[in-house]
Amino acid sequence: MRSLPCRPLVAPVLPVLLCALVALGVPGAAAADGPDGSGGTAENTENTGSGGHGGPSASVEVARLYVEAQSATARYEAGRRAAAAQRARVKHLERLLAKERYEVSVLHEDLGRMATAQYRTGGGLPLTARLLLADNPDELLRGRRVVGQADLAVTNTVARTQRAAARLATARRSATRARDVLDRREARLARLKRDIEAKLESARWTLQEEADVSAAAGRCRGAVRLAQPESSSTRAWVTPVESYELSAGFDSAGARWAARHTGQDFAVAIGAPVRSVGAGRVVRVACGGGFGVEVVVRHEDGSYTQYAHLASVAVDQGERVRTGQWVGQAGTTGNSTGPHLHFETRVTPDLGSGVDPVGWLAERGVGL
Repeated sequence: MRSLPCRPLVAPVLPVLLCALVALGVPGAAAADGPDGSGGTAENTENTGSGGHGGPSASVEVARLYVEAQSATARYEAGRRAAAAQRARVKHLERLLAKERYEVSVLHEDLGRMATAQYRTGGGLPLTARLLLADNPDELLRGRRVVGQADLAVTNTVARTQRAAARLATARRSATRARDVLDRREARLARLKRDIEAKLESARWTLQEEADVSAAAGRCRGAVRLAQPESSSTRAWVTPVESYELSAGFDSAGARWAARHTGQDFAVAIGAPVRSVGAGRVVRVACGGGFGVEVVVRHEDGSYTQYAHLASVAVDQGERVRTGQWVGQAGTTGNSTGPHLHFETRVTPDLGSGVDPVGWLAERGVGL
């Protein structure tokens, strides 16, 4: 007898970075756990290529918005960093300018003290009169030269410091203008990011509602061909989702499952791209039962991987897939209480032959 499939974590922890763009709740349309926790791996009975509420368009829209959200987030973060760096530059220039202005004021005070000292020592008299009255004219002349040289040095230093202060003031004004431009750009990017997130949130749940209809009927809507990301990676194996947080692990026990947990759960948002961890061939596309919408891939080394609780599939049964190719979009179909990917690694295509996905991936050079 086959063991029963898992019932995943009650509330997934939203992943960091882009899969955490919006906090997700579980609406009434999401499929609840079955009364006995049971569920099968019902085979795909029909491959129509379309579904309720307008067919595969929701899948495409979610994928498009997901990519847009990634791009908008990247631009926003870059703009935020640039604005922060410019604000730091303005503060640095303000500190330098304050220092230069302080040095100018000190030098002006030095000039004032020198002028006062000259006056007190007869600096206000004509030089000829001071020479006639001096006890030692040579010493008076030497003192006069020293004072003059000091006066000139201080005057030149004041001039240089004033020029430096003027340059710093100009640089600060320019930096302040650049900071203001970057601040306005950051605000625009933040608004754009929020708008895309709002659209993505709505599209996600439309996609999930369509998936629930298909899963309830046990009739898959067929592959929705999504624009695949370009990749220059030459790795033979990758993680099943790009950004995630791990939730329920393999062989976990608890009230959430009718038997021990048969896979590794990845907490991701609805619509997050799910990718084949390695090259192989799709041997099962199924809807209905405890796993909801699922894909099983046989890899070139004879092992199998399962991707369950999906909101859509992007491949057909019998199709060859490459490492990292999107095979579907994450969701919360079947015996699922929140958006996540249930990922299994097996020695056969069937439930009950699973091995620990963390160790399985580690053997292939992929750490979680």
